[in-house]
Amino acid sequence: MEKMELLSEKVTCNSHGQDSSYFLGWEEYEKNPYDEVKNPNGMIQMGLAENQLSFDQLETWLAQNPDAAAMRKDGESIFRQLALFQDYHGLPSFKNALVQFMSEIRGNKVTFDSNKLVLTAGATSANETLMFCLADRGDAFLLPTPYYPGFDRDLKWRTGAEIVPIQCWSSNGFRITESAIEEAYQEAQKRNLKVKGVLVTNPSNPLGTTLTRQELNLLLTFIDEKRIHLISDEIYSGTVFDSPGFVSAMEVLTERGYAKTDDVWNRVHIVYSLSKDLGLPGFRVGAIYSNDQTVVAAATKMSSFGLVSSQTQYLLSAMLSDKKFTKKYVAKNQKRLKKRHDMLVNGLGGAGIRCLESNAGLFCWVDMRHLLSSNTFEAEMELWKKIVYQVGLNISPGSSCHCTEPGWFRACFANMSEDTLNLAMQRIKAFVVKSNSGDHGILHSPKHHSTKNSKRKGFSKWVFRLSFNDRQRER
Repeated sequence: MEKMELLSEKVTCNSHGQDSSYFLGWEEYEKNPYDEVKNPNGMIQMGLAENQLSFDQLETWLAQNPDAAAMRKDGESIFRQLALFQDYHGLPSFKNALVQFMSEIRGNKVTFDSNKLVLTAGATSANETLMFCLADRGDAFLLPTPYYPGFDRDLKWRTGAEIVPIQCWSSNGFRITESAIEEAYQEAQKRNLKVKGVLVTNPSNPLGTTLTRQELNLLLTFIDEKRIHLISDEIYSGTVFDSPGFVSAMEVLTERGYAKTDDVWNRVHIVYSLSKDLGLPGFRVGAIYSNDQTVVAAATKMSSFGLVSSQTQYLLSAMLSDKKFTKKYVAKNQKRLKKRHDMLVNGLGGAGIRCLESNAGLFCWVDMRHLLSSNTFEAEMELWKKIVYQVGLNISPGSSCHCTEPGWFRACFANMSEDTLNLAMQRIKAFVVKSNSGDHGILHSPKHHSTKNSKRKGFSKWVFRLSFNDRQRER
């Protein structure tokens, strides 16, 4: 019997979404990572949405509150209680602190009930759990493009659900329109897919923009008419550093009076995490918030497959309960994000490259259409290879985010020092100058990297194929 016959279809299929240029860039970076001293000519990682700008604030709090990390309360050890705690409902003190923090980020315009909160091991687990709760194998969710490449893994791989893109365009800043949603819905019907809902990221990953009230109202009207769900992934809600401010789906839901009708009220679900707002992806803290008690009950039981450790919950319950600290942290972090955002935008502007106007997130949506050799996704991949292998920057091509137009890229700015970001800008400017001068001597791909591109069919097909890399990071 062949080895593959001994394994499950889930293991042997190629539907995990890792066969993407998005993840390939990480793999290339890990082969040759930049280090200011040890490897100054190495590749700079601009494809990883990590927030490393406010670790000093977190470390200061930890130094001032040693009992929290030492598992002590009122000077007494609570190690044994935490070591034995395994209730998948979570520590009440942490859940209460987390919902209050979520309200604080939203300007206290929305209140959350901790009894409607389900803790998960990060937003990845939260989104997948919601898919299991809301969709059967073969059912579809509509997602506006461009969207986070990891959703092809998170939403589809183990659940068997399908994604149908809502095609958005640069002509209106990639905003969601009524016609685009309806076209996606009709496309799903043509494919005999039952649409169970719409999933949006707000603020958007990779655009770095917040949804407008008009878009949120459009989405609520649509799910009301179609009797489907809305998942609002709001893991970047605390990163909004410029106007317009952040508006949660829950805020608009309440404003429209849907709270009085259980139907729509129960079909809007929020995903949250501390990976971006607090910069703690390694702590694996995510959450689902839903008004539907059946969803909450089922998701709570499913969470036993990916719990947040009691030690982590205890530490963060103490941190988030310190309102003076959280208020100061959020404000200072947002100022630092704006400064870094402006550094990237101005640096690229000096190289003749513009970005989509944005007000949130840890990245910019960069327009390099004018640098393409032709208006094709093949040309986009050709340019991306040059930037990765020759310039030494790992950025994410728009095609990996299912963008409708070639030539857009996501570039992260919060996971490096100012000096490293300045060096990255120097490199890209030198590349553009050389390209404009007609000197293409160094702009070929190295021989050991294949330049063969398969023709891109539709907007949901990956460009590259590569084996699963289990060292992936989140978003």
